[in-house]
Amino acid sequence: MIQSVPRALGMWWRGIDRTLLFVILALIVTGLVLSMAASPAASERLGIDDPFYFLYRQSVFAGLSLIGLLAISSLSPKGARRLAVVAMAGAFLLMIATLFIGYEVKGATRWLRFGPFSLQPSEFLKPALLVTAAWLFSEEKRGAPVPGRIIAFALFAVAIGLLMMQPDFGQSVLLTLCFGGIFFASGLSWIWVAVLGGLAASGSTLAYFTFPHIASRVDRFLNPESGDTYQIDRATEAISRGGIAGVGPGEGEVKHLLPDAHTDFIFSVAAEEFGLMASLAIIGLFAILVTRAWMQVMRLQDGFAQLAVAGLALQFGLQSLVNIAVNLNLIPPKGMTLPFVSYGGSSMLALAFGAGLLLAFTRRRPGAYTPRYAA
Repeated sequence: MIQSVPRALGMWWRGIDRTLLFVILALIVTGLVLSMAASPAASERLGIDDPFYFLYRQSVFAGLSLIGLLAISSLSPKGARRLAVVAMAGAFLLMIATLFIGYEVKGATRWLRFGPFSLQPSEFLKPALLVTAAWLFSEEKRGAPVPGRIIAFALFAVAIGLLMMQPDFGQSVLLTLCFGGIFFASGLSWIWVAVLGGLAASGSTLAYFTFPHIASRVDRFLNPESGDTYQIDRATEAISRGGIAGVGPGEGEVKHLLPDAHTDFIFSVAAEEFGLMASLAIIGLFAILVTRAWMQVMRLQDGFAQLAVAGLALQFGLQSLVNIAVNLNLIPPKGMTLPFVSYGGSSMLALAFGAGLLLAFTRRRPGAYTPRYAA
């Protein structure tokens, strides 16, 4: 038994995609550094005596996330798939529970409170649903007697319905894009692309006229004079003020001005204090993560693993793109974290769950890759 543990660790280390692993670790470390920079201002604003309260909490969540990530990455594809299905079922139940016992934050009921910890079930639903959909699509494609696409679309419809009841339009858009990406990769015809594109456009239009907060955000983006753009203005000013080298660690102003500086606007904190080079480094890490994952998609033999990795990589890429684009005022504001970098225990744990699945599906094992890439 004692000898089998080092052997198992050795096999895991030889099979794991170390590029993906090191990039994820680099993003987690970046998040801790930025939490150190933003924590004192956030603590002071909320009347918390300990200036590094948020850094300590983020460190704990980072440690727990790392343990979970490594454990999940050691699973077989079948084990990872089963875990995703169970997580999806649990996330659905918890999202239903939020409608009755969840608590409201900024007009939306998305959270459940467990003592000092708050959980956002929709964060876990995204990777779990994407992996489950990838499995259903691949099963139907290989001729299994199961209506995989119909079941996947039914699950997707339930997820979107629950998200819109919270409401959470940003997560709905992100999940729709990722789900559509998997569907397209599974062999979707261009006719279906046009149909789904039309449905997405119709849904966005309906949301604009149904939810006042969505209309307000879009209107303020298109016409800044139509409403309050304080947060976006301060964020873009901070990015401009940072220049190439930044104003220096701890010297930034935006973290004192924005209540969400340590969460949704952490990229602005990084750009102001560490400059353009640090901003490009963060963007580069996400680019490497997505590119490396998609390279592995082209090498994997199993159709399910290909779709699952593609969907998970798309989630990381699009979520980071949305957060950074909001900070740069390129799209209307959405409450979406920067993966592994923004403060947030629920977000960190859910992202680590998705990253663990990604590493599990890309791990080298007999028959996983084409012979050219097997070594």
